[in-house]
Amino acid sequence: MNPSTDALQVFVEAVGAGSFSGAARALGRSQSTVSTTIAHLEIDLGVQLFDRATRKPTLTEAGRALLAQAQDVLAAAGRLERAALALAAGTEARLTVALSDTYQSGPFEAALERLDTRFPHLELECLIAECDDVVALVGQGRAQLGVVEAQSRYPAGLQVQPLATPMALGLYVSLRHPLAGLARIDADQLARHRALRLTTVVNPAGPDDGARGWSAPSYLMLMELAQQGFGWAALPRWLVQRYGGDRLKELAAPGWPRQVGLDLLSARRPPLGPAGQWLLQALAG
Repeated sequence: MNPSTDALQVFVEAVGAGSFSGAARALGRSQSTVSTTIAHLEIDLGVQLFDRATRKPTLTEAGRALLAQAQDVLAAAGRLERAALALAAGTEARLTVALSDTYQSGPFEAALERLDTRFPHLELECLIAECDDVVALVGQGRAQLGVVEAQSRYPAGLQVQPLATPMALGLYVSLRHPLAGLARIDADQLARHRALRLTTVVNPAGPDDGARGWSAPSYLMLMELAQQGFGWAALPRWLVQRYGGDRLKELAAPGWPRQVGLDLLSARRPPLGPAGQWLLQALAG
């Protein structure tokens, strides 16, 4: 048993048209060809699909049961053909993007909607990372694109494009933290309390400023630690407003909030495929 997609298409078309003659007109074939194709399909499947006792053939119980299966097979065949055409045209099968939590998710989500429409067969992977980790992921080829808090230096093999919209970092503590009750905060007051600092996997030591603190490679993790009252943290304001604003207080401290630039990274070699190039341009705005 190996029914062809052509035979299945004739079967589905006959059901939709309501007659073999209607299917013949829609497919540009003779009625006898349609009748023969369906008869051979019935032999292949070992069941009768249509009751021919009436003037217009009607689906049998077996025909009704197999109709949805035939439609699924045709849909899968269509997806296979479109995916193969995209790959033959040079579209990459998979794209990985490393994103910093400093990058507000709204523009990225909007770009993904358009990416899905334009490249429906693309396999997309999103990684959350910060600073040196984003640079390493793109530089090592683990990710093809990266959005990162602007760094002072980058490896020679990366292409760097500043994003037009910066982001803001603020200082936050839990509502029950001792600093939450103070109207103004200075550096000495911050130094008397635990700092929750951002580190990276490739550079776990972090800043060597002698201050005591806890660390994590994720702003989201730092936000959760701050919400539990373990210390103060510098966090992206958009992240707090969207996911944790009701449990945190922003501190009024000199120099805060701070505007931080964002960079869009890609590797020079190998070059981006069509989907990666499209997403690069969409994120760059």
